[in-house]
Amino acid sequence: MIRLQDIDLNLLVVFQLMYRERKTGVVAEQLGLSQPAVSNALKRLRKMLNDELFERTARGMRPTPFADSIAESISYALSAIQEGLNYNDCFDPGSSDRAFSIAMTDLGEMYLLPRLMAYLTEHAPNISLSTVRDNESALKDDMEMGNVDLAIGLLPQLEAGFYQRRLFDQRYVCLMRQGHPLSEGAFTLEKFSQAKHIVIEARGTGHGRVEKQLAQIGITRIIRLRLTHFMSAPYIVSETDFITTVTEKLALQTQKSLGLVVRTHPVDIHPVQINLFWNRRYHRDAGNIWLRNLIFELFSE
Repeated sequence: MIRLQDIDLNLLVVFQLMYRERKTGVVAEQLGLSQPAVSNALKRLRKMLNDELFERTARGMRPTPFADSIAESISYALSAIQEGLNYNDCFDPGSSDRAFSIAMTDLGEMYLLPRLMAYLTEHAPNISLSTVRDNESALKDDMEMGNVDLAIGLLPQLEAGFYQRRLFDQRYVCLMRQGHPLSEGAFTLEKFSQAKHIVIEARGTGHGRVEKQLAQIGITRIIRLRLTHFMSAPYIVSETDFITTVTEKLALQTQKSLGLVVRTHPVDIHPVQINLFWNRRYHRDAGNIWLRNLIFELFSE
């Protein structure tokens, strides 16, 4: 039996980072250690646990089945220790230099970040943000480990172990250039079907449900372009006779600057609810509380 008093907790920190990063060089850089020091730490842990833990492959270090089996427990234990040690920390946004990470789509970046960064510049000038894509398969693990603080979107994979709070409903419209043949007059379902379309296949986001709904009710379209992200669609629409189905917030933000026309969608598409998510392990973290309350105050509808 392995006793806790026999284990150097620093070795578990090395294990947690290696499990996430899979490269000794990256782990060494994050911990401020040399690569030989990281390798030595792993060697000590292998001997103590009687398992190789990680096997070298062409793509980095691959965890063994045993490493997979203990990773979640170690992550939970280290997070609980860190949260307990910092429970009484007060968070002062005016002086803090904390770096937060938020998972969101490119559309989320366009809609949320200008206003959010303007607020931070004035009220929390030393705080920095980084964003990650919310459709990454590692999002759940990264939030459990504390690598990602918050996530914004329609994220059904974040259920057990996560809190969520509604921000707003995302409605859908049709976007086209000024002077487009469909920019005036009756915009019927027949005309919608006969138009040339840009389809946005933003997998892992609420927009996937929109495309699924259109397919289920048997709507056919002439598809000339498929995109993986939202951001280029308004620019392409402004230079062509294509139309596209996008969120109302994106349409309204680009309408004036690009000379676009926003039309009510001929299909009654169900709105998508956009929520704010955080992991239960950081529910009482003072900085996390401050940031999620700020986002709610700025963007809830």
